[in-house]
Amino acid sequence: MIFKLSDRSLAKLVGVDPRLVAVVKRAIKITAIDFGVTCGLRTQAEQERLFAIGASQVKNGGTHVAGKAVDLVAYVGSRASWELSLYDDIAMAMKIAAKEQKTPIRWGAAWNVPDLTKWNGTMEGAMNYYIDTRRKQNQRPFIDAPHFELV
Repeated sequence: MIFKLSDRSLAKLVGVDPRLVAVVKRAIKITAIDFGVTCGLRTQAEQERLFAIGASQVKNGGTHVAGKAVDLVAYVGSRASWELSLYDDIAMAMKIAAKEQKTPIRWGAAWNVPDLTKWNGTMEGAMNYYIDTRRKQNQRPFIDAPHFELV
């Protein structure tokens, strides 16, 4: 099945770097899991509010404020889902689209993979690599699977 972005998702892409917009628009055509855009460009005030409630690791600036990031939501039928395995599939579509567009991206569930287009394994493997790395550093992983950003 071929999916398409809703008008609401397209509106969320206004102000986002055109390279990332192109990746998202290509990914929706090749994904096995339907998705929408929940966030693109943010104001500094929005970023600070999200930081204050622990929903972001960045207080000042950041990729969303710069128009260099998007957050996506998976859909199962008409319902939004936060099931992590769905985001592995979306990340694979984003990786393929980014590779086609020659646009390096980072995924919020694999922060230590500097360019997802160069990762040779599965997206689950990329996420597990990140989790293992953080645990070895005695740090808690910050899994933000809906998040994708330009590198």
